[in-house]
Amino acid sequence: MIDISFIEPPAFKNANAVLQYNGLYFIWSSRISGYTSGGSPGSNVIDKFPFSQDANATDVADLTTSKRLIAGQSSTESGYVSGGTAPPVIYVSTIEKFPFATDYYAGEIGSLSQARYGPTGQSSATHGYSSAGIFGAPTATYTNTIDKFSFSSSGNATDVGDTTDIRRSSGAGQNSSTHGYFSGGGSPVKNIIDRFPFSSDANATDVGDLTQGRYQAAGQSSDVSGYTSGGTPPAVNTIDKFPFATNANATDVGDLTAVTYTTAGQSSSVSGYTSGSFSSNIIQKFPFATDTNATDVGDLTQSRHQSAGQQSSS
Repeated sequence: MIDISFIEPPAFKNANAVLQYNGLYFIWSSRISGYTSGGSPGSNVIDKFPFSQDANATDVADLTTSKRLIAGQSSTESGYVSGGTAPPVIYVSTIEKFPFATDYYAGEIGSLSQARYGPTGQSSATHGYSSAGIFGAPTATYTNTIDKFSFSSSGNATDVGDTTDIRRSSGAGQNSSTHGYFSGGGSPVKNIIDRFPFSSDANATDVGDLTQGRYQAAGQSSDVSGYTSGGTPPAVNTIDKFPFATNANATDVGDLTAVTYTTAGQSSSVSGYTSGSFSSNIIQKFPFATDTNATDVGDLTQSRHQSAGQQSSS
């Protein structure tokens, strides 16, 4: 029998509980802020907004350069941005890191195994992941690479597996305590939900389908479910939900306030968020406890899309 239990976490900073799973420990943090990093048109801004109240975001720092079509990852102490495009450079390999404890600029800490834009981000308790994307010049090539990099030290990412197929940019990323998920994607448009383990370096497997194929959607994660919100084509306002405990298809559980795509996703302990979209600065929120529609709860400091989302516990 698998032993899953919650224990008190005196050794873990900023964590309310630590999930024990087959002898491994995963931090489940009390998340307090959402972040929206980079984006288009030409932004290096890192915005921050509170989870404890509905409020506008504030500009708290900058990435090292303006970039878009980037992946976002979160440890308990820092936010990360990986890959992307930073004109005139088409394909970016850099991994950047910024602290949650202080409002401070990001710095470069390593590189992905290949320069690419449009990867999808996932986060375990100890590592960040960048999955799939587009690379190559002069002809763009789609990749199924899953890269992994450490949160505990600076360094380059390594190729640790593949998604189930070669997939274009901007799928939605989710994470349980034990697995990373990749839902949707493009070229052609996909409805696949992929899953890969955190405990070992392995390829992803197909564990279900979204209610409709789409890319440029946002991903959110509760402790028991993954969410895929918005996306295109056609542009939709659908919020899909799928379980982490079993392999199953997603169900449509609500709507965003408007048709939304190329948006960033964030997750508090109790709610999912989307921030920005094409020509929009809206921050939307929907609850995890009930299946219902999202509400408009604030604004980013500027309208932007193709950004990355992170969430802090400090």
